[in-house]
Amino acid sequence: MLNKIDLEKIVLIAQDAGDAIMEIYARDFKVEYKDDKSPLTEADLKSNEIICNALLELYPNIPILSEENKAQDYSERKDWEYFWCIDPIDGTKEFVKKNGEFTVNIALIHNDTPVLGVVYAPVLEEMYKAKKGEGAFKNNQKLPLIINENPKEKLCVVASKSHLSDETQTFIDALDTKVVEQASKGSSLKLVMVAEGIADIYPRLAPTMEWDTAAAHAVVLESGKNVVQFESREPVVYNKENLLNPWFIVR
Repeated sequence: MLNKIDLEKIVLIAQDAGDAIMEIYARDFKVEYKDDKSPLTEADLKSNEIICNALLELYPNIPILSEENKAQDYSERKDWEYFWCIDPIDGTKEFVKKNGEFTVNIALIHNDTPVLGVVYAPVLEEMYKAKKGEGAFKNNQKLPLIINENPKEKLCVVASKSHLSDETQTFIDALDTKVVEQASKGSSLKLVMVAEGIADIYPRLAPTMEWDTAAAHAVVLESGKNVVQFESREPVVYNKENLLNPWFIVR
């Protein structure tokens, strides 16, 4: 199945969604709030519509799991071999703040592992893409772009702009290195910063959902890095009965 998926077509879908998002970003828009108090805008819904329609047209037999669609019951999902995992705008809080740090995220999951991912930051004009066995790229440059040769001397840790928990800070303070540089970023950009090599580690000791991480997880894997559960150090997996991610570390 994977060899039938054209990565460049997925890139174009993300760009189309990004163009629609930017039209809304440039003007005033209403912000509603979902039951979990997370923000929702017309840009989230428009992006979702563009992505889902395009994927269904290209690959009608691959089911879609999206943050903005009604979640399918696990009894239906558990037998999926492949599925798309989508976050039409990851970082809606950043979108509302108009700080540019939000992304369009499209991932293809095989069983429980991301095997293709596109992460597009339309304001920053940064396009990350990866397909299993073919490497990871930022704006067509192969990742990682930077390699830290002396992690015992210095580590750059990236953390959430909107969700820096006390547990995360405790983890950072305990790192075994002489110098710790801390950076913050919104949305899935934190994961791809590790893939790129700008950051060495991203601890997420706070809640996320599968669609928040899936696309960037694929980019991380193809850059030679990994996303592991905080407690067990086992890989983070997808299509669980509960779509909430465990705490994790990207490094």
